[in-house]
Amino acid sequence: MQSIGTPLLWGSFTVVVLIMLAIDLLLQGRRGAQTMSFRQAAIWSLIWVSVSLLFAAAFWWYLDTHAGREVATTQTLAFLTGYVLEKALAVDNVFVWLMLFSYFAIPPQLQRRVLIYGVLGAIVLRTIMIFAGSWLVMQFSWILYIFGAFLLFTGIKMALAREDDTAVGDKPVVRWLRQHLRMTDSLEGEKFFIRRNGVLFATPLLLVLIMVELSDVIFAVDSIPAIFAVTTDPLIVLTSNLFAILGLRAMYFLLSNVAERFSMLKYGLAIVLVFIGIKMLIVEFYHIPVAVSLSVVGIILGGTLLINAWVNRRNDRRRISP
Repeated sequence: MQSIGTPLLWGSFTVVVLIMLAIDLLLQGRRGAQTMSFRQAAIWSLIWVSVSLLFAAAFWWYLDTHAGREVATTQTLAFLTGYVLEKALAVDNVFVWLMLFSYFAIPPQLQRRVLIYGVLGAIVLRTIMIFAGSWLVMQFSWILYIFGAFLLFTGIKMALAREDDTAVGDKPVVRWLRQHLRMTDSLEGEKFFIRRNGVLFATPLLLVLIMVELSDVIFAVDSIPAIFAVTTDPLIVLTSNLFAILGLRAMYFLLSNVAERFSMLKYGLAIVLVFIGIKMLIVEFYHIPVAVSLSVVGIILGGTLLINAWVNRRNDRRRISP
């Protein structure tokens, strides 16, 4: 499997991930049942973005020293494009988590443990899927066209889909789990299982955890093919994915109280997926440079946020006016 990654780059990335995971999960875990405040979530989100940018700078410096300025610039732009793309798609993942917690009435103080396992599960899952996807692309290059068609379809479906929080309980997976698990009627703190009279019961919190992990699978199926439109290098695909995921828990608490004010974001993400899908489908005829892809994704997301701000301002005026 061809990659620009060297043992030093792979080792450095692994060390950074392990250190940041230890800081995020162990130190933050000492809060007990407390939730992360908006201010804390904003600070941690800024820290995650800063660490990612520092890694990009170190990545560029290393490649500039050992492979030349052109290679360093191209590969670093690929990393940044993948990071921005994955970070944006992760926001939709956060919205699904918010919907699940709302439907199952999970109070904020009990969400911490589910989020920890959700992030860890996403890291393991995406690592496996990325290496599997890289192997498939290396063996069957035509699979990129399938990825492109899938992303085009997903983008259109995302733009047309209607969100319905009440439909969560009607999902076949939820119905099957409720039928096959011996489950308590109420939450039991942060416990996933309890024992009553010698009989083991699952709690509703376990059901939520399973749904969170399944949502990670669904979003990975969308996001991983998207980044293969930017680069097929396993190192860049993996690093950009994991750096985007590592800040997911802080992003959740940052958006938890303002999610309703991002109603237009899904349309921006849908346009991004359609663009990436088209880029993969026309690659045989025209290769869109990485710098152009980064610019297009940035313009789409920036434009979406501006439109969202205008919509929110208009709605606020309607609420205030008699």
